[in-house]
Amino acid sequence: MSAKSDIHILVLDDEPFMLKLLAQQLANLGFTQVATCDNGQAALGRVDDAAQAPQLILCDLNMPGMDGMEFVRKLVEHRYTGSLILVSGEDERTLQSARTLVQAHHIEVLGSLHKPVSPQALFALVERWVPPARVPQRLQGKGYSVDRLALAIQTGELVNHYQPKVLVSSGEMVGVETLVRWRHPLDGMVYPDQFIGMAEAHGLIDALTQAVVAQALKDSAAWALQGLKCKVAINVSMDNLGTLDFPVQVTSAAAAAGVAPQSIVLEVTESQLMKDLRAPLEILTRLRLRRFKLSIDDFGTGHSSLAQLRDVPFDELKIDQSFVHGAHHNETLRAIFYASLRLAKELGMEVVAEGVEDADDWRFLQQTGCDLAQGYFIARPMAAEAIVEWRDGWQRRWAQEGLGAPGG
Repeated sequence: MSAKSDIHILVLDDEPFMLKLLAQQLANLGFTQVATCDNGQAALGRVDDAAQAPQLILCDLNMPGMDGMEFVRKLVEHRYTGSLILVSGEDERTLQSARTLVQAHHIEVLGSLHKPVSPQALFALVERWVPPARVPQRLQGKGYSVDRLALAIQTGELVNHYQPKVLVSSGEMVGVETLVRWRHPLDGMVYPDQFIGMAEAHGLIDALTQAVVAQALKDSAAWALQGLKCKVAINVSMDNLGTLDFPVQVTSAAAAAGVAPQSIVLEVTESQLMKDLRAPLEILTRLRLRRFKLSIDDFGTGHSSLAQLRDVPFDELKIDQSFVHGAHHNETLRAIFYASLRLAKELGMEVVAEGVEDADDWRFLQQTGCDLAQGYFIARPMAAEAIVEWRDGWQRRWAQEGLGAPGG
């Protein structure tokens, strides 16, 4: 984190005692540029003043007049670019709703604090603040033409990265998820949120998926020669599932690469399944008959989860990261996680927990009976040639850090 004297902090609370307490706690922690306001209007005045503009705001939710939620909306109108910490005596579900709303407004939320605020919890959250210059910047909203994307697909500019999946019980790496990137000759690595939608909208998604599948199968075969056999998960678009010869394409590609269908997992995002199910249902069932594995991704974020589980022969259920990270201390997330896990188990499905971000998430999973884990705590996505070395390093880390010992 930057020097404590560099960060301008604003504390917004209608209670004079809380203002004094939080300001004193921040001062005791070494933060020297702390201002206080007892109402939203005054705080917005500071946001608009370039000389006083805060980079971090500690905001009470329950205030008379302009409450915390209205203040957040006003921050958007005033083009606030800093971060926020929510402070409240409200229950966890109310805080969760508030966090979700702030994130929907594209304001960074470092976390939330319950009243009375402990200095340790306060310090842990403020320490998360990163100066904007140090936040990794992706190319935002850069426009690429359809023709340029088509050329990228044809000339092999698309590359696959892979994120490992490991068994929670033993730490063994048993699979990877394939994540496509565009290695642009001028712009560097371009992430899928900037080109997948265009590919779907302009009829390029089949060609794109075929390129991803071909590379994933080639990499899988190469790993097998190095003694690494694992399942390879590939994301498929609903537009792929509208192409009736898609099962034939995938089967032919697997046969050509010498990869068994049983080691290929095709991941479908649940929210995409909301459309007309007739063609996708036929294609997914045909893929299942050909012994490919099927996975429902981001489970719990769509609107007809149970209907999809009833209608589609999925082998695997991926619990969305929004229900995994932090579930160890959040009753609501924990309840949803356990309900999803129990449902999948009763249907005979394997369960993958996404979004395992830290040791607390990992320890939580060890207590749940979840099968597989995936997330930054384990590994970030990486190039194919890095996988075997990562696997060996992970096994050493597993032993050295005692990751196999619950509560260790």
